[in-house]
Amino acid sequence: MDKQSVTIYDVARESKVSMATVSRVLNGNSNVRPATKQKVMDVINKMEYRPNAVARGLASKKTTTVGVIIPDVTDEYFASLARGIDDIASMYKYNIILANSDDNPDKQIKVLNNLLSKQVDGIIFMGNEISDELIIEFKRSNAPIVLAGSIDDSGSVPSVNIDYTDAVMDETIQLIKHSNRKIAFISGSLNQTINKKYRLKGYRKALKKYNYKFDDKMIFETNSSYEDGYKLANKLINEKVKAAIVTNDELAAGVMNGLTDSGINIPNDFEIFTSNNTKLSKMVRPQLSSITQPLYDIGAVSMRLLTKIMNNEPINEKQVLLNYDILQRDSTKV
Repeated sequence: MDKQSVTIYDVARESKVSMATVSRVLNGNSNVRPATKQKVMDVINKMEYRPNAVARGLASKKTTTVGVIIPDVTDEYFASLARGIDDIASMYKYNIILANSDDNPDKQIKVLNNLLSKQVDGIIFMGNEISDELIIEFKRSNAPIVLAGSIDDSGSVPSVNIDYTDAVMDETIQLIKHSNRKIAFISGSLNQTINKKYRLKGYRKALKKYNYKFDDKMIFETNSSYEDGYKLANKLINEKVKAAIVTNDELAAGVMNGLTDSGINIPNDFEIFTSNNTKLSKMVRPQLSSITQPLYDIGAVSMRLLTKIMNNEPINEKQVLLNYDILQRDSTKV
C-alpha cells in the first residue's frame, strides 16, 4: 500500500482496535492502556502513517495551524519577532504558515484571505502600516488576529508593542542632554502611523520639554533603506545637523556610513540613535546606540495572546506594552 494513502481506518484494522482508540493514541489521550498504545504505535510506525491535518481539522473544527504575515522575511526586525512566534507556537503544538506581504496594502489583503481560506485557527500580522481596508478585513475574519510589533491606531485589534512615543522621547532627551541644538528625525514614510503619530510625537514631546523649537527642516522622510540613509549625509551636513534619531537600524547604518565617508566623525561630530537594536546595530562600527526592544518577546507574547484568544482563555488586556530601555553604545557620546 502507498504510504500516502494509509488512513486511520487502515491503522485501526491492522491494530485490531477501534478508530476512536487510534485517535486517542494520536492525540496523546492518557485513557489508553499502555499495551494497546504500544501496539497502535508499532502499526503506525510500520505503515508509516502520517495523520492528515486537514481531515483532522474537519473533524475537530481546528487545524492547529496559525498564519503569520510578515512584510519582509529579510528584515531583521520582523525576523526576530518571527523566531519568538515560532517557539511559542511549537510549545503549544501549532504549525506555522509564513506568508510574505512585501508591505504592499493590496498584497496584505490577498495574503490574509489566502490564509483564511486554508482554515487557519488564527493569524499574527506584522506590518509597517495597518490600513483602514485591512482593519475591515480583520473584522470580517472568523479567525482571531493579533498584531506583533505593529500599530493599529483604532485599538480594535489585539496587539503587542512597546511605547514607541515614550521610547523616542527618551532617546531624543539623551541627545538634548549632550548639548546638541540641531537634532534630526530620520524616518521611513510619514504616512505610516507608527512614524507619524507615535515616533514623531515622541521627538516633538522631547523638544517641547526642553524648549527646543520644532523645525520642519530637521524632519527627513525616506524609504527606510540603507541607500536612502547613505544619500542623506550631504543634506545633514548642509543643514549643520549634529545628531539624529533614526527609526530603523538599516537606515541608521546608511546615515552613519554616509557621514563617515564624508569625513564626519561619529560620535564626536555627529551622534546617532537608532530604534530597533537588531544584530545589525552591533555589527557596524561604531556600534549604534539604540532603543532596546524585546523583539523575541514581542513575538512570543503575541503568539501566547493568540493561543489564549483561540482557546477562549481569560485575557487581562488586549493592547500589551512591553518594557524597553535605552542603550548607549559608541554612536553617541558618554
